[in-house]
Amino acid sequence: MASSSSLVMRGAVLFTVGVFFALVLNLLQVQRQVTVFPPEVLASLFSSAWWVAPSCGTAAAIIGLLYPYLDRTLGEAHYYKREWSGVMRCVAVFVGINHASAKIDFANNMQLSLSLAAMSIGLWWLFDRSRSGFGLGVGIAVLATFVTQLLVYNGVYRYTEPDFLFVRSWLPCIFFSGGVTMGNIGRQLATYDGDKSKMKDD
Repeated sequence: MASSSSLVMRGAVLFTVGVFFALVLNLLQVQRQVTVFPPEVLASLFSSAWWVAPSCGTAAAIIGLLYPYLDRTLGEAHYYKREWSGVMRCVAVFVGINHASAKIDFANNMQLSLSLAAMSIGLWWLFDRSRSGFGLGVGIAVLATFVTQLLVYNGVYRYTEPDFLFVRSWLPCIFFSGGVTMGNIGRQLATYDGDKSKMKDD
């Protein structure tokens, strides 16, 4: 069982990773004018609204702690032997999916959405393959998309060319792949708790 200190440490690492992803990936979206913030809510660092980074960091910490907890609770073993090299490849694919959403020009949003959906499911298949990982990823995508819809509806920021109510139809794919990626990072960090408990038992 993980100690409270190890949970805090893992949460802090996940929060930092989430903040970093938020700053880099949001910069990419803003530069391509996929998302547009009103001048009054723009803050200094990377021309991002100040609340985006800590919000994403908090979400990353919750997701990264929730994935290994569900693995233990459901007794579902991870498909792959966990290694940092695999986690880094997962991160690279996730960044690539974000890059595709901002940089690649498709004939229409539906083609882009279907392509990103296939990439996101491919990411889960390559680096996860657990039912809990897929279910949690879908839940994260639905909840995060709903929250984003509320933020856009209330004028906090907006998407250019929205085609799914107030946002882009590919947004749930980004949230799904992001959830799986943070889950893999959280699982990898959790292996150190398992290693420590084995050392104590020995």
